[in-house]
Amino acid sequence: MEQDALKEDELDDWLIESIKLYSDLHVFELQETTQVIEWTGEKSICVAGSKSGSRNEILELALPQRLYSKQNQGLCPERDFKVVHGGFSDRPISCLKHIRGTRILVSSGPPDSSLQLWQIGADDSDVIKPLHCIHNKEHTKKWSRIATSASGSPCVLHGSEVKDIQVTDLESKKAIYSLDTDNADSVSSLELLSKDEFLLCSGRGHLWLVDMRQPGSLATPCTVLPQGEGLHWCMGIRNRLSESDAASSRVARLSSSGHVLVTDMRDARSPLCQAKLNLSCESSDYNIMTVTWAPAFDDCLAVSGFNGKVHIYNTKSWIPAFTEEEPLFIHKGHAIAEGPDDWRSAVVTTHVWHPWKPRTLLSAATNGSLHVWDWIDQKMES
Repeated sequence: MEQDALKEDELDDWLIESIKLYSDLHVFELQETTQVIEWTGEKSICVAGSKSGSRNEILELALPQRLYSKQNQGLCPERDFKVVHGGFSDRPISCLKHIRGTRILVSSGPPDSSLQLWQIGADDSDVIKPLHCIHNKEHTKKWSRIATSASGSPCVLHGSEVKDIQVTDLESKKAIYSLDTDNADSVSSLELLSKDEFLLCSGRGHLWLVDMRQPGSLATPCTVLPQGEGLHWCMGIRNRLSESDAASSRVARLSSSGHVLVTDMRDARSPLCQAKLNLSCESSDYNIMTVTWAPAFDDCLAVSGFNGKVHIYNTKSWIPAFTEEEPLFIHKGHAIAEGPDDWRSAVVTTHVWHPWKPRTLLSAATNGSLHVWDWIDQKMES
């Protein structure tokens, strides 16, 4: 009873505070925890269950229409997402990507490295239908990371370990590129920069820029190995204006200790800037660590996967020396919003930025909560 009263008081305080913190906030409760939020259109996303040992729903949701109103809607804790298409997966879905310009999804998840392809709205129905599987050149018991092409023939870059990374053409279902290496490091992040280049970040923090026009042997990592043995790393890449901009990509690598390294790929030998983030770690699942760049702000990034919060940072003032930095904004809603599990143990599983609304993000947590929020920069407002 005492804990329930504390929860209600903190929730009430947050709801009142939210009026000042958000220009818009929508709260939704999913039936299953999702580790993926993938844009399938300007007003639609896909989410999918990640529970082992059971069938998992894969859903396409239409975002609240009021989210697109030019008027300030304020706080809106309503279940106003709409299920447009749905299906079931016999395995957990840990990674999900949409093939742009199509109605095809590619997913991966335990217990192995294979990929599953899905058709949204197959046969003009409301069903998300499984199509077929794609297998890596080396079968492993780790699920694959995925990156998809933004132009040209639809293809997917995938792999669970560095040595089994390959690019598969979705029309022919054949591998059109693979790495020639015995490096067994786990893959944490992949990004296709163009039809010829991709970025690879290993779980140990090594970063490679791979040119697929060259032989498939793996060169020395293009960046210095970050300090700290036993840490897990992931990466996020800043959106580029065009494929010809690939060489100037800016990459943020995030470690499980809260260390962020920002690298300009035109000079990857040393970090452009770096910082230590003061994050309380309440999760041991490194697979949900996420760092992303804001599409509309060159220097703004978001971090999640450590606890029930999403932290937003402005990197403009960061320097090459290692310094501790404070967040510009913290979204605390998942840690105190209603959910089926222990509210204090909720951990954010993923977040994504809205493609064109500058301060709008979507985030999900282990308690089944799904939030869409447009945060207010208090410094600019004051």
